[in-house]
Amino acid sequence: MQELKSNLSKRFGESIQPLKNSFGEFLYVKLKNGSSILLTTGLSDFKMPVHEKHIGKEYIELYFNLPSYWELEDSKNPKFSWVFSWLERLKNYVINNNTWFGHGHTMPCGKEMKSLSESMLQNHFILSDPIDLETELSPIIEEEKTIRFLAIIPIFPDEMDFKQGKGTFKLMEKFRQYNVTEKLDDYRKTILKTRWNIMGR
Repeated sequence: MQELKSNLSKRFGESIQPLKNSFGEFLYVKLKNGSSILLTTGLSDFKMPVHEKHIGKEYIELYFNLPSYWELEDSKNPKFSWVFSWLERLKNYVINNNTWFGHGHTMPCGKEMKSLSESMLQNHFILSDPIDLETELSPIIEEEKTIRFLAIIPIFPDEMDFKQGKGTFKLMEKFRQYNVTEKLDDYRKTILKTRWNIMGR
């Protein structure tokens, strides 16, 4: 963690702090715009067995971009604490299964695919290169490796279906059209208009 924190401190100064709780160890950054970043630590110590065309992207850390209203200190409240459990869960999944994650990878939120919380109704994730935080979380280039950052973005079932049918590029185009970024938003609706939700937009 220390080396990663040292590198990120060059960008964020004293705004970056280690955070430890019952879920695990993380890094936390408070941004000037009021939002914040919660990152995994230690994942970039693991060299992922990426496919040949992704050579150079073997080292990553995962993150959530949290809105200003997010009560991160309330780690016992399931409305907010799921970010901790999922960061740790996805980190351990990569390491324990000797697998890899990259831009556009998707996964369900557990076998039962339940909504993340009572207010965050999405039940899948898509991993994305940084969008809003493209500059702040650009790759860290070290002597022996380059560490990249992947955002975890919650998506709805119909968005997952759209991605599977049309591909990552088309889904990200839709996100840009509706100004959807990696910042979590409890109030976000699906980007896909249907006869049921078109009147709500």
